[in-house]
Amino acid sequence: MSVPPPPEPIPGARLLFSLDPAISHLNHGSFGAVPVLVQRAQQRLRDEMEADPLRFFTQGLADRIAHARRHLAGFLGADADGTALTANATTGVAVVLQSLGLRPGDEVLTTDHGYGAVEFSVQRECRRTGATHRVLRLPLTASDEEVVQIVRDGLRPGRTRLLVIDQLTSATAWLLPTAAIVGVAREHGVSVLVDAAHAPGMLPATVRSVGADFWVGNLHKWGYAPRGTAVLVVAPPWRERIEPLVVSWEQEAGFPARLEWQATADYTAWLSAPVGLYALRSLGVDRVREHNATLAAYGQRVVGDALGVPPADLPDPGGPTVAMRLVPLPAGLATTMDAARALQARIAERLATQVAVMTWNGRGWLRLCGQVYNSADEYDRLAGRLPALLAQR
Repeated sequence: MSVPPPPEPIPGARLLFSLDPAISHLNHGSFGAVPVLVQRAQQRLRDEMEADPLRFFTQGLADRIAHARRHLAGFLGADADGTALTANATTGVAVVLQSLGLRPGDEVLTTDHGYGAVEFSVQRECRRTGATHRVLRLPLTASDEEVVQIVRDGLRPGRTRLLVIDQLTSATAWLLPTAAIVGVAREHGVSVLVDAAHAPGMLPATVRSVGADFWVGNLHKWGYAPRGTAVLVVAPPWRERIEPLVVSWEQEAGFPARLEWQATADYTAWLSAPVGLYALRSLGVDRVREHNATLAAYGQRVVGDALGVPPADLPDPGGPTVAMRLVPLPAGLATTMDAARALQARIAERLATQVAVMTWNGRGWLRLCGQVYNSADEYDRLAGRLPALLAQR
């Protein structure tokens, strides 16, 4: 079966970024890449802050943050009054967990596709409160209907207080049927926290269409915002129960201000985040989504072919706009986190290529991303050189 053709490049898109041209950056999903015009907007805000810090922090900053919040919430299809800016999705998860009031006998349910730092946060909160953490196993080959049924069977009404589910998994690049899962949980009286770290900018689904009690998403990955920009969206019944991890001067103002205001934090990332959405809209949101997903699919096939992986064994991400794809590595490679990190570093050093090497279910996986600054020949070069590097065990 032939490899599907790559998409036509978006003219001028590569020039929007300051990435090192000597390196193939095929791992946008980890830390993103900030367009130059966004970098400059943030630097202007930093210059303003340093020119008169007292004025910057005390005259209108809260209003400026609220304005940025409303802009971002509108793009995401979220209620601005129920949206709070935060540092990253993991911080938002920690806020939710410590606001729940978990007690002995309560249970937090996650899946084996969850993000590692989120799992650590759940484990710590359960240790602190005496609650229980339980993990559902989702086979990578499961259909949407099968996933929903596994979740339905795994809920324990009266005991399961919170279900944490990924909208798009990080380790396995899998788009889960989130809205259907939320519906099942609601039928059983279970609250849901959706980890949508990769959703903003990549996925067209709105926050409202998901309908979760809590939704967290990063803007610095696929929304072209500076790093340190994320949102926590909270359903109305929960908003007054949300408490910040650190109490500061806006505590009495309620949600979302009590969560956002952290005194001398650097707010320039949040204030310049709307410029990232401007860059995305200038390129064409739908155009970028289609380009990135098509390019990631091309990379998956050419690298998979090079490693001898049949097309039928390449995982399907489950959605037409998913711009991350998995390629299984040969058996015995990257089976532990340390081994995965070592292989990722070796690929970066010897092949001048940044990729994500993941460990999941006892096997190593290569996660490839597609972004407007990438080109088909970068995946071709990786496919041509990677087999020899992997053979050097």
